[in-house]
Amino acid sequence: MRQYRTRVIETADFLRKHLMSPPLVGLMTGTGLGDGTGAIDVHRSFSYHEIPNFPASTVESHFGKLTLGRLAQRPAVVMQGRFHLYEGYSPLEVTFPIRVMKALGVKVLMLSNAAGGLNPAFDAGDIMILSDHLNLMGKNPLTGPNEDAWGERFPDMSRVYDPDLAALATGAGETRGVRMRSGVYAGLNGPSLETPAEIRFLRTIGADAVGFSTVQEVIAGVHAGMRILALSTITNVHDPEAPEPASVADIIACAGRVAPVVGEIIQEVVSQIHE
Repeated sequence: MRQYRTRVIETADFLRKHLMSPPLVGLMTGTGLGDGTGAIDVHRSFSYHEIPNFPASTVESHFGKLTLGRLAQRPAVVMQGRFHLYEGYSPLEVTFPIRVMKALGVKVLMLSNAAGGLNPAFDAGDIMILSDHLNLMGKNPLTGPNEDAWGERFPDMSRVYDPDLAALATGAGETRGVRMRSGVYAGLNGPSLETPAEIRFLRTIGADAVGFSTVQEVIAGVHAGMRILALSTITNVHDPEAPEPASVADIIACAGRVAPVVGEIIQEVVSQIHE
């Protein structure tokens, strides 16, 4: 853990040299949503491989770029692309950027992802605000020695997603005529997509959408005391009684079509955040 903490400090020190002011907001986008970052006033931008100690994104639809600048006039760190357990990364590596964001001063963490719909009332293209999640990944980024300076050993998870940020996102969507959903996100390891039996199981335990990201980062964000908003783009809706093969290309295309709307919603929410 000492080496990990040292790497976080080294990376934060590298990025801090390029900041105009401490960032209030950290934004991390997912599959097909790299363009959904709103109008960023860019100060400096880096490919992940240019940043000391940073993992590399191996997913084709992830840009692998970190931008320092202003989003809706608020100082921000914006990541276009994330890291996943299915890429072979550990929970500590997946959540490394969250620790760096916190070291830079980020107080509000916002995440977007592409997810498969489980709720039969959902449609492809819907945007779901995460109200809760199920960690079915079998891993937790807080396993091992606790870094007391980062957070308490047993963080409370009864109110993970900030209701005020969720309300702002709902309002931002409604003013644009977008039907905003709310629901529970199930996080799985991946990369194999779900079987019909798994879909039935996930529905039974209360999941409304499923994906391979977000949960690890959110747990680290809660540990770090951040306010959190997460948005899922529903790219397809599973029907376990009439299963159809899911095309990754179609999933990415759907997320790409919705990305500009997600970006507008995020930008409006950020504009209403105050320290």
